[in-house]
Amino acid sequence: MGVVIGDDRVRWRGRVPRPSLRRRLPPVTCVTFHFVDEGTIQAGGRDLRVVRDETVGRLAAAGVPDPEVDAELLIGHVLGLSRGGVQARLVVGGALGEADAATLESLVRRRERREPLQHLTGRAAFRSLDLAVGPGVFVPRPETEQVAQLAIDALRATAEPEPIAIDLGSGSGAIALAMATEVPHARVWAVENSPAAFPWTRRNVEEVGAPNLELVFGDLATALAELDGRAAVVISNPPYVPAGELPRDPEVRLHDPDAALYGGADGLDVVRVLSTRAAELLHPGGLLVIEHAETQSAPIAAILAADGWRAIAHHRDLTSRDRATTALR
Repeated sequence: MGVVIGDDRVRWRGRVPRPSLRRRLPPVTCVTFHFVDEGTIQAGGRDLRVVRDETVGRLAAAGVPDPEVDAELLIGHVLGLSRGGVQARLVVGGALGEADAATLESLVRRRERREPLQHLTGRAAFRSLDLAVGPGVFVPRPETEQVAQLAIDALRATAEPEPIAIDLGSGSGAIALAMATEVPHARVWAVENSPAAFPWTRRNVEEVGAPNLELVFGDLATALAELDGRAAVVISNPPYVPAGELPRDPEVRLHDPDAALYGGADGLDVVRVLSTRAAELLHPGGLLVIEHAETQSAPIAAILAADGWRAIAHHRDLTSRDRATTALR
């Protein structure tokens, strides 16, 4: 039988009939969306993409290693946006107001002189943390995130209900806070003895508010005698640059505190102290984690072996360079 649809005859053969393609389709209404950023209406505003590209060029000419990243983070700092927020603003179009442009200009000039980005923004990312940093404290590095992972893994693996972890020479508190927040059943101590760095440590401990962390102002060679023989993990990112060597990057050489950089003639003076003190703090089977330069694995292993440490192992970072050594008490 046949079925009439409009003016077309379609034969029924067990399938649902389709309308003829010759049928007139209804008109389609097109809608165009225009995104207008409020910055575009500010007097004296500049196109955000132009500002971004100019900033990238200036930072690249100054030798900044990642000029695109730094440019977008500085713009985000001025505008109160994340880097992703800046990139979204660049896509939809936007402008930088006159006052914000002046603020950015001041920051870019300082970055051109190789002042650390983290000193300009006052913040440093470390794992899941957003830390306060500035002059007087060592800026935590991405590679240290992997070193902290060694301690975190050890704390998670122990059968102790409340394993004790100690960060000797805590600086900004990055490692200690990572352990405390990521292993909440652990009890963590952070030890720092620099009068310039300690206010930053205290500020970050207070901001994060980890209830299982205690901060101590003290010398890593003697601090926490009450914990001798009780710790499951001792970790440190000590000063390890040899006194006769200057770091290549101006951000490090000119702005990181000397006390956090230089470790004596061979860079290992503090490592020797750590080897002795950690052996006193750890219980049998406890883990020592030391961050160091890629060329120092062998001499550090020799120091640890001479002090009776077991299962000495070296660990590489994401660039395949030796970055940490671990050993068991």
